[in-house]
Amino acid sequence: MTVTWDPTRYGQFSSERSRPFVDLMARVDAQEPGLVVDLGCGNGPLTLSLAERWPQARVVGVDSSVEMLDAARALDTDGRVDWVEADLADWDIASLGAAPDVIVSNAALQWVPRHLPLIETWVDALAADGWFALQVPGNYDAPTHALMRETAVAHPRRAQLEAAAKRLGAGDPATYLQLLSAPDRLVSAWETTYLHVLDREGEQDNPVLEWVRGTGLRPVLEILTDEAERDAFLADYGARLKAAYPRTGAGVILPFRRVFTVVHVPGTGV
Repeated sequence: MTVTWDPTRYGQFSSERSRPFVDLMARVDAQEPGLVVDLGCGNGPLTLSLAERWPQARVVGVDSSVEMLDAARALDTDGRVDWVEADLADWDIASLGAAPDVIVSNAALQWVPRHLPLIETWVDALAADGWFALQVPGNYDAPTHALMRETAVAHPRRAQLEAAAKRLGAGDPATYLQLLSAPDRLVSAWETTYLHVLDREGEQDNPVLEWVRGTGLRPVLEILTDEAERDAFLADYGARLKAAYPRTGAGVILPFRRVFTVVHVPGTGV
């Protein structure tokens, strides 16, 4: 199904959402890449940070969301990035016209079916001394998602909602490590669980619900087009989230597991 994204809502927790990207890119040691590609670029600020890091590079951002790309283009006042609308499942890396030196995919591949063979294709296409870096959420079993599925099962439209609440899924670090390991590659894979502290000021009734409304809940909301039906689902799901993520003296703590992989292909290329 097609998911409509809301750049404003997605950007509500931009500081927390950007932390894994910063940690990922700290492990990429490309010096003067000529072509840098961000697969699943979203609303643009992180892609623009790549252009700032490597001012000499051609930077390409690819995303399937028209709404996100419109926000990215509005942010890119200098026209620094080539913004491309494409589904990563169908996107042809040959369309770049050159071998990329750096390929980044941050919090996107969990939405792409059968993304493992795609990753192999992208790594094979790297230029000499190329880098590939990915980060995907590893929180499918977290209360945010488990409770979403439970709420969907209890709903009269359970068949549709249960399917929408299921993520296509991401691999564990060992999955990516084994998939991408080869004699001519240096592969590093790891995971981190961030403890995001949301709404320290106590201004939001249910900050974890607001977080999920910007990402994982989007497919469910696409189905619940009737306002009363949507409000009823959100009330049920929201109550479950508040019980699972209570407010503390520090704020509402959201543990969030992320999976990372970085591949360096020194001295070889296409």
